[in-house]
Amino acid sequence: QVQFEESGGGLVQAGGSLRLSCAASVSVFRLYAMGWYRQAPGKERELVATITSGFVTGYSDSVKGRFTISRYNAKNTVYLQMNNLKPEDTAVYYCNGVSTSGSRWVASGSWGQGTQVTVSS
Repeated sequence: QVQFEESGGGLVQAGGSLRLSCAASVSVFRLYAMGWYRQAPGKERELVATITSGFVTGYSDSVKGRFTISRYNAKNTVYLQMNNLKPEDTAVYYCNGVSTSGSRWVASGSWGQGTQVTVSS
């Protein structure tokens, strides 16, 4: 079973930056599309960024232009560079493999512990 381990979260002031990392325990990581999700208190988990095996990226409107997803297949790792952070970005961030279901991306693996990002105003 594929496992994901997220890291890099923390407390940052509004306007600041953080870089999240996610290590995947899978031998064919390069074949997986990957996604970053976040879940704020009292809200549903939402998908904020995706990257395919061909390095095509996609973003939710709420983070477009501020977040950048990337991957380094040699280290089975996917990253999320977050710039110009806002208080509404406060959430636990998770990564997962993703696959398409119709026109939507859906998570395809089990969830890790996530990493907490807190943005103060």
